[in-house]
Amino acid sequence: MAAQKPSVPKGTRDFSPVEMVKRNFIFDTIKDVFKRYGYLPIETPSMENLSTLMGKYGEEGDKLLFKILNSGDYLSKVKSNLTEVESSKLSLEISEKGLRYDLTVPFARFVVQHLNDITFPFKRYQIQPVWRADRPQKGRYREFYQCDVDVIGSNSLLNEVELVQIIDQIFQKLNVNSVIKINNRKILLGIAETIGEPDKFIDITVAIDKLDKIGLEKVNEELLSKGISKTAIEKLKPIFDLSGSNFDKLKSLKEIVKDSETGLKGVEEVETILDYFEILPLNIELELDLTLARGLNYYTGAIFEVKAKDVEIGSVCGGGRYDDLTGVFGLKDVSGVGISFGADRIYDVMEQLNIFPKEIVASTKVMFVNFGKNEEKYCLPLLQKLRDNGINSEIFPESAKMKKQMTYANNKNIPFVILVGANEMDKGVLTVKDMISGDQSEMKFKELLQKLS
Repeated sequence: MAAQKPSVPKGTRDFSPVEMVKRNFIFDTIKDVFKRYGYLPIETPSMENLSTLMGKYGEEGDKLLFKILNSGDYLSKVKSNLTEVESSKLSLEISEKGLRYDLTVPFARFVVQHLNDITFPFKRYQIQPVWRADRPQKGRYREFYQCDVDVIGSNSLLNEVELVQIIDQIFQKLNVNSVIKINNRKILLGIAETIGEPDKFIDITVAIDKLDKIGLEKVNEELLSKGISKTAIEKLKPIFDLSGSNFDKLKSLKEIVKDSETGLKGVEEVETILDYFEILPLNIELELDLTLARGLNYYTGAIFEVKAKDVEIGSVCGGGRYDDLTGVFGLKDVSGVGISFGADRIYDVMEQLNIFPKEIVASTKVMFVNFGKNEEKYCLPLLQKLRDNGINSEIFPESAKMKKQMTYANNKNIPFVILVGANEMDKGVLTVKDMISGDQSEMKFKELLQKLS
């Protein structure tokens, strides 16, 4: 039998040690900031009951759910004739579970299921993989990680302010030059009311959302095709052309949506959030962007999106306020707000800009060269002391040729190599070679410890 050629499913990938060290740097940075703001971790299972997942992401989303075959003789329970049944209906007869599509719906289920154990407002973060049966292409995978942070059970806009601070801190720590775009779904609804097309709210937001991708002319064509009048489209133009500072835009907006109670409420919410940043320092730009429409189903208030400035890539973080996500599970009128960081896209940006800190890739700081059994016995206690002091260190497992051991250290980017032969053992010193500069010097173990700490 011919050997099988190893492969992974399309849209998934392996991560090498070098890639994992960089990915963990992103995850750890994100997690540290989440914790700093009082958010606690939860995890939910990779698979959920299909009844939890179906119907929450729209028709398209339902098609992208990976379904899991029931165990045992699953065909015996099929009620219909197999030759006549549609595959989509059949899949529901032979599978009760599916892989989770995002972290938000499982979070809503978690909140309702564990109501009695939760203190509200409930601040949680979750960093786990999600799966989508999508067509794989550049930057779009079938398995990828989401890093979500949400607070549920509070209407206060302080939560939105805090999320902006979290975004700001994370991208500053990762050294990614970005802009936070903010808008409000109520403003968009107010605009739809003002131009006399409140029933076409979804069509308008879907079209507006494509503005930076397809341009104004194509957006207008799409609006026309959805039955929105030329007069209404004309009224939209000045709204897209608003310029000046965030507060200038808000001032003009107040005038535009003055007859829409919902629109004015949205303006007031954005104004409140922006006001806080008159006294709170921000490292990255916060911009009111009226073309930001985002997540069409459940957002009801503030919406956010973060774009990296120096790389052409979609958004690297996004989210917003939702007023009734738990409603589908029977818990009505509980408001929440959250954002999700796209770890894979952030990785791609940092890789393209070459901004990962150099020292994170070298996970081992020190390697002892192996000269033989006696030297091993001399070095092992010293190695243990280094590790006890929090210094990542290893010894080459065999007394191989010097060239082989040095190549190993070079390939692993180990900055310091320690040589201890008979001469060093007699004198009670170590020869320390700096692999970057090539310098070599003798020192006592205590000195080495000081140097490395």
